[in-house]
Amino acid sequence: MSFFSLIQKKGSKPIPPEATSVVRKEVVRSTSIQRQITLPRTPKSHSRPSQLHGGVSKVTNGRARIALNGTTSGKRKRGLQPRLLSDSDSQDSDSQTEARKKRSTTDHSRQPSADVRRRCRTIFSHHNDPVRHIVHAADIASVKRPSHYKAFFPQDLGQHVIQLQYPAASQPEAFGLVEPLQHDDFRPLDDIKETLEVLVEYYFPTPMAVTLSDDSHGLLRQLKRARERKDGLLYTSLIRQWNDTVNALRVNGEIARILDDFTLLDLRLIERILTQTYARTVSPRVSTLRQYENGTDNVYGELLPKFVSDIFRVTGLRTDHIFVDLGSGVGTVVLQAALEVGCESWGCEIMENACVLAESQEQEFKARCRLWGFAPGSVNLQRGDFLKNETINEVLQKADVVLINNQAFTPELNDRLTSHFLDLKDGCQIVSLKSFVPAGHKITSRNLNSPYNILDVTEKRYYSACVSWTDAPGTYYISRKDSSRPRKFLAHLRA
Repeated sequence: MSFFSLIQKKGSKPIPPEATSVVRKEVVRSTSIQRQITLPRTPKSHSRPSQLHGGVSKVTNGRARIALNGTTSGKRKRGLQPRLLSDSDSQDSDSQTEARKKRSTTDHSRQPSADVRRRCRTIFSHHNDPVRHIVHAADIASVKRPSHYKAFFPQDLGQHVIQLQYPAASQPEAFGLVEPLQHDDFRPLDDIKETLEVLVEYYFPTPMAVTLSDDSHGLLRQLKRARERKDGLLYTSLIRQWNDTVNALRVNGEIARILDDFTLLDLRLIERILTQTYARTVSPRVSTLRQYENGTDNVYGELLPKFVSDIFRVTGLRTDHIFVDLGSGVGTVVLQAALEVGCESWGCEIMENACVLAESQEQEFKARCRLWGFAPGSVNLQRGDFLKNETINEVLQKADVVLINNQAFTPELNDRLTSHFLDLKDGCQIVSLKSFVPAGHKITSRNLNSPYNILDVTEKRYYSACVSWTDAPGTYYISRKDSSRPRKFLAHLRA
């Protein structure tokens, strides 16, 4: 099972917010949307709130991010990023208010704070935007691969391919209307479903989003019914309606206005973009990663996005920082840092098969970000031994956060890395799965020149389903470079 299969099965799901009073009014419209929904009036504000993760509403310039049950909620909690108050908040019961506060605190604490200096949206033209090459879903899953896929709908739909429109580019993506013969293979219709849910949650004005996600008549619900009934003609007709709606919002500038409010991307949104990238580049060739040799430094394992997001938050990684992943594998963490934080992001990997997949991911990632309308930080992937790579050694001297998944590193390599840390700048934080400083180590007059002495180590815990090799929780370590520690010891000794 591939890395992102685990995310799709065990990733965090937004907790549906409590029901809010919604008044529906039937109207006759010439468009495909058949319901107009009147929401509680939202007071205006000039603040720029960040996105909040996990089903909590975000209201910006009269638009509110909604959960997919068509409700809105949101009450400002002291200490969180500011967001607007809804008029309906005053009608909440004490239990509802307390539940929302707990959910808001839990979800928001898992991500870095918003950086108001960051511009998340990419600059694009409404009509003549440049087209980047992407790996279409239909390139990896279609009826042209009969040994792996079969048509999902029984009707004659030609090549059983549809085009799906994204919000920030005129270029659509081709999806094969197929299902896999093997359970663990890529499922295009699941990808469409999850993508539309995320897009509705984040990219649409509130009234339209509530309509699209309505449990009885919304487009998402109709697509589900068409899929359950194997009605291919209805399904393709609904996708065409979706495409027309998205194109209209993109051309009239509504999508750009919504994206302008982003200073922080939710983990759910980040995971969707990373999952799409991984599924189209790494998953079809994931078997090549099994060629790593156990018992050596070349053993493969990955940190999952929710754990990586926790690392960014704990270390305080910011847009103006430099992030380095030593032993970056297929580059997923490097891409996440560039997307989630917007910082300058570097990776170095020695294994040839992982490097090839990482470079494929990098190209697909840039194209995907373009489709979704985001401008990530710079991505820089290097091949070779990170102890000998001159470019990486130069970058390390300026790095703010260095990640090293040394779970399977040999003791000899860990010792060599510890000596390598002498060249890091003071204040640089080194995140590792194993501590580089032996347990119980203390500075003494006999070991004053030991490289261990410049590292101030803090032990942290990660929770279940955070790494690819086990579901169990575990520990990780943050070592802060502080070259003054030996000097302070000497001063204390002389005093």
